[in-house]
Amino acid sequence: MAIPDFQTLMLPVLRTSADGEMRIGDAVDRLAAEFQLSEDERAHLLPSGRQSTFANRVHWAKSYLGKAGLITLSGRGRFIITQRGREVLASPPKRIDIKYLQRFPEFAAFRNET
Repeated sequence: MAIPDFQTLMLPVLRTSADGEMRIGDAVDRLAAEFQLSEDERAHLLPSGRQSTFANRVHWAKSYLGKAGLITLSGRGRFIITQRGREVLASPPKRIDIKYLQRFPEFAAFRNET
């Protein structure tokens, strides 16, 4: 299996936070197992050589979910689902992507800033 892109990871990242505060490292490990990534895929590094491609994509997914108010940072390297995030999971879409996140004013404002 190929390493999923960050938009494919958005809904799974949100789901990982449904049970309470989540460490980003734990989310990376849990999702790598969920997506059945091979050791080579887990170890594949970005060109900088400082971070794995998969961890980087999980971080981007987390960041975008935060900009939409679906999760919030709860400490260094930790995040937690918000009430809005719980509402999304109550009747989840098939996929969360940038187009889906545009419905949230905070995210739309963030996108217009960049």
